Amino acid sequence: MESLWRKQIGNLSLKEDTAGAEMTDNHYDVIVVGAGMAGLLIAYYLKEQGRNVLVLEAKEVASGQTERTTAKITSQHDVKYSRLIQNIGAKKARMYAAANEAAILEYEKLIQKNGIECQFERVPAYLYTMKEVETLREEAKAAASLGIDACFTTDTELPFAVAGAVCFRGQAQFSPLEFIRCISDELTIREHAKVTAIRGNRVVTEEAVLTADKIVVATHYPLRNVPGFYFLRQHQERSYVIALSGCDRIKGMYYGIDKDGLSVRQAGDILLLGGGAHRTGEAKHCGAYDFLTEVARHYFPKGKEEARWSAQDCMPHDGIPFIGRYSIFTPHLYVATGFQKWGMTSSMVAAMILRDELCGRQSPYRALFCPQRIHVCAGIKNFLMDMGMSVMGLVRGLFLRPRCSHMGCELAWNPDEKSWDCPCHGSRFDENGNLLDNPAKKDI
Repeated sequence: MESLWRKQIGNLSLKEDTAGAEMTDNHYDVIVVGAGMAGLLIAYYLKEQGRNVLVLEAKEVASGQTERTTAKITSQHDVKYSRLIQNIGAKKARMYAAANEAAILEYEKLIQKNGIECQFERVPAYLYTMKEVETLREEAKAAASLGIDACFTTDTELPFAVAGAVCFRGQAQFSPLEFIRCISDELTIREHAKVTAIRGNRVVTEEAVLTADKIVVATHYPLRNVPGFYFLRQHQERSYVIALSGCDRIKGMYYGIDKDGLSVRQAGDILLLGGGAHRTGEAKHCGAYDFLTEVARHYFPKGKEEARWSAQDCMPHDGIPFIGRYSIFTPHLYVATGFQKWGMTSSMVAAMILRDELCGRQSPYRALFCPQRIHVCAGIKNFLMDMGMSVMGLVRGLFLRPRCSHMGCELAWNPDEKSWDCPCHGSRFDENGNLLDNPAKKDI
């Protein structure tokens, strides 16, 4: 199913000498694996600092989760700040807020500097609820205490009454593929160059072996299980979107915190309506798209569906992305993953942190996002839940088929997507067993 962004722009045409040239055994300052928003921004900023950078992409530029985003650039990340203050303290929570606010500003500066036409605009972002009023009062108070321009309100543009909402002012939205078309123009990118292994400073593809002083893995889910053990530190979730024409326009972006909460934003003349989130591998019954179309009929009766698609997000146990050194045993290898449902903002945070780290500068956000951090209180409950799911999937995989090619977990059928999904670590395969989403590297 094709996203609105892909329908708007079609294929991202790269320069022939960039996209199609045959690779040889060359050495680079930095090789970035993955040409989604994170990988491209990282490469862009490193090249701006004079580094010789190569981007490797298994398929086409922005063909993964980047084209499936709702493209909100925001520091509003669900009920985040009250929980961060409780779990890791106000100082670290303020750092998280500052990093994401800085990312919004950095996008704006980059877009203005290059004159990029990508529908970028500053708009307010709202969390809303039908029942958890005190939760949002606390969130508004927490966000404001950390320097975010946020306040509690009951006034929204939504076509239904809410019990309460938090308004984050000065957030942003844009068209991601139009943005990428501009920033990727001067980068050296090799499409259809699937990385099969990383050994020391060598990156092995199906065509060549390349070397680099530094390697960044920006493939949504990390390529290597060991070291790093990212499969033990995050799980994956799916969410669904339909695009509607003919609706009354709204000015803000909205995200519901309740069980059946909705994501709503305007994209030009199109309204994006999202929801139906669940852990990957747990869609046992049809209904995600049916739920959204029923909501659309009820609240947006003039809307006509123009597109529908789904996305997948890595959810770290402590609610903070992993950005930095892949492990203490790999001084040359870096990672950017665990962006939750806020991949556009987190991609810029990753680019800022890794630009500084790979260029010998000290990022003010480095320690918080460091993959080697330990936040026991923040993540222990989610860790235990994920371990239980993984053990159950692995045991069932010993006796039942089909099995995931990643670690052998039993796969579950997703009737909405017509796919086989792994509840352990989030790999996905089509009905014929062809790989759709990592961390698996091969078909079943």
